[in-house]
Amino acid sequence: SSAVPQKKHHVLVGVTGSVAALKLPLLVAELLKIPGVEVKVVTTERAKHFYNSQEVPVTLYSDEDEWQLWQGRADPVLHIELRRWADLLLVAPLDANTLAKLANGICDNLLTCVIRAWDLSKPLLFCPAMNTAMWEHPITAQQVEQLKGFGYTEIPCVVKKLVCGDEGQ
Repeated sequence: SSAVPQKKHHVLVGVTGSVAALKLPLLVAELLKIPGVEVKVVTTERAKHFYNSQEVPVTLYSDEDEWQLWQGRADPVLHIELRRWADLLLVAPLDANTLAKLANGICDNLLTCVIRAWDLSKPLLFCPAMNTAMWEHPITAQQVEQLKGFGYTEIPCVVKKLVCGDEGQ
C-alpha cells in the first residue's frame, strides 16, 4: 500500500493595482486549501499598495526580482522561468491599466512579460476589477474581447457595493 505521490499543480497568481488586490491574502489562503496546489504570486508595483506582503505565505515576485536574477547571458530570465513553472495563470484582480496593456501587447513589467510569454496551451484566467464607470467605458469591452480572442478565460465581474461607495459591477 505504498502511496503514489500526488502531482503538484502550480498556480501563478498575478495581482495588479486595483483596490480588489486587498483580497490577495484571502485568495492565496483559499487556493492553498486545495490539495496538491502550489502557489506563487507576481505583483505589480501598484498592487503592493493594497495588501500586506507579510500576510501572503507564498513566494511573491515583483519587477525588482526580474532585474536582480539576470546578470549575464547564462542566467535564468524570471518571466520565462515562471511561465515554465506554472500550470495555470490567474490574474486577479486585473485592473483597467493592465487590461489595456495586455490587449495592446505592452509588456513593461514582470507580470505583463509573463503574460506575453505565456504558453497558450495552458489556461490563463483573468478577473477584471475596476470602478463601474471604468468598466462601462466602451474600450473596456473591446479589450476584454481582445484577451478572450487570445484564448484567455474571463471570470466576470460581480455587482456589489464598491470600496468607493458606488454600487455596480
